[in-house]
Amino acid sequence: MAASLNTTDELVVSYPSNKTPFLIGVTGGTASGKSTVCDKIMEQLGEDSVANRERRVVCISQDSFYRSLTPEERALAFKGNFDFDHPTAFDEDLMASTLNDILEGKTVRVRQYDFKEHTVLVMSPVDTPFLHILVVTNCCDSYGNSGETEQIVYPADVVLVEGILVFYFKQIRDLFHMKLFVDTDSDTRLSRRVLRDVKERNRDLETVLNQYTKFVKPSFEEFCQPTKKWADVIIPRGADNNVAIDLIVQTIKELLQNPRIRSSSPLSPPPNLAAQMDQFRRSAVTRSVSVGSSSRPH
Repeated sequence: MAASLNTTDELVVSYPSNKTPFLIGVTGGTASGKSTVCDKIMEQLGEDSVANRERRVVCISQDSFYRSLTPEERALAFKGNFDFDHPTAFDEDLMASTLNDILEGKTVRVRQYDFKEHTVLVMSPVDTPFLHILVVTNCCDSYGNSGETEQIVYPADVVLVEGILVFYFKQIRDLFHMKLFVDTDSDTRLSRRVLRDVKERNRDLETVLNQYTKFVKPSFEEFCQPTKKWADVIIPRGADNNVAIDLIVQTIKELLQNPRIRSSSPLSPPPNLAAQMDQFRRSAVTRSVSVGSSSRPH
């Protein structure tokens, strides 16, 4: 086993692999349902009950790539005065290099971020046997962190990457073979955000609302919402849109049945993908319009 360093953090463990995964980016505003969409996809594919090392589809969160805060920034974060929705809150280069390692078929150790303590969790030593490391069992924890210090991502056929700004950074956006935007009403997102932060992150209501008004909403409008233009598929209503999720699951199943996915270039989709995506988009539009029309009150 050969270990390599990713910037200043020991994150990557190299193993020989012939898999070049199909990378799917999933973005949308805060509490839009990105994690839930990914979890539903994993569940419908039956991957949520598969041992971590044996999974053909895995999911990682951009939350794992928040940069370490200075003592001054951490003090601001506890008061709700640090903007976690701004591009500068993330370690762009670390995320890009980690995704490139995944595309090269390496097994990577992805650190976790603790939202209650506003700190990057310290990982196990790089030479710790994997059998002694607990790993996250779901896509990602929407309400903070998984409780573990790291997530082990083994070579897989499809990798879902979710986060509020996964399409903002060009060097990261260009790595995705498919890009999904989860589009959820702003009032719904705010209510979810309030419930999540108060219940799971020990925040008081005033702090949550102040942070949303001062940072979250402006950053969404400036940095996240404009990236919708890069999306191949837009999912209205988020995880409640079963039609869209079913179509995405069907597309992934077809990709899993296509052995050429493993030999495709990280920046080049498998053969016939353009035709598949075009058909997918046309089907999604047709079925969404049909479902939306039939479900409206008359």
